Amino acid sequence: MILVADVHGAFDLLARVAATGEPLLILGDLLNVVDHRTHEGMLADVVGRDVVARLAELRTRGDRREAREMWRLLQAGREDEIRGRLDALAESAYAAMGVALQGAEAYVTFGNVDRPDRLAAHLPRGCRFVDGEVVPIEGWRVGFIGGGAPGLGVPGEVVEEEMWRKLSGLGAVDVLCTHVAPAVRPLSADVIGGRAKQSQAVLDYITEQHPRWHYFGDIHQPQAVRWRVGDTWCHNVGYFRATGRPVRHAP
Repeated sequence: MILVADVHGAFDLLARVAATGEPLLILGDLLNVVDHRTHEGMLADVVGRDVVARLAELRTRGDRREAREMWRLLQAGREDEIRGRLDALAESAYAAMGVALQGAEAYVTFGNVDRPDRLAAHLPRGCRFVDGEVVPIEGWRVGFIGGGAPGLGVPGEVVEEEMWRKLSGLGAVDVLCTHVAPAVRPLSADVIGGRAKQSQAVLDYITEQHPRWHYFGDIHQPQAVRWRVGDTWCHNVGYFRATGRPVRHAP
């Protein structure tokens, strides 16, 4: 089986990977709301790249309150218009995802920028939306948990209490797949943005249940890609939009 995360709209690259015929595990963030390298994405299509660049600058230097205020003023009186345009762009993106995954055996969970219900609705036959469940794949018990850490107020965020509830329902697995990173600083801190996006609940599950492998995404430029936590190898499968490369599960 092969794994990708953080597709962020790179559906042409996703189609090439899906065409290999191997079981494909997709660990969230299918939508490209903002590409922080280029400031392209859905948000730029609605409000312009200059605005997105300014918001990104504020967030990068830690002025999150000013960024939120700028966004509030920008959309004042245009809330319905902006929401409607973003909704339409999300639907179009998920439709393109569905085309890219035609004919694939894929298991897809959601990330923080995703809209779980709309993602699931656009998956083609043979592809399965997975969250809070265990699936046997190539002889391994694979547990899937969707969602990202709170912080931006976007649809795919999951609070820690809910994250732990979903994890608790898995029981023991061989392979844990999440979107969010465990609360291990080198794995969860982005060297560009600086902010750690992590889950203590995921780390607690790993230390209690000892899966042999943990795969995740979310952190585009991590300090470390692999880290051992007790008996578990934790592995960031990479920023697929930038690399175009999947990770192969190779025991």
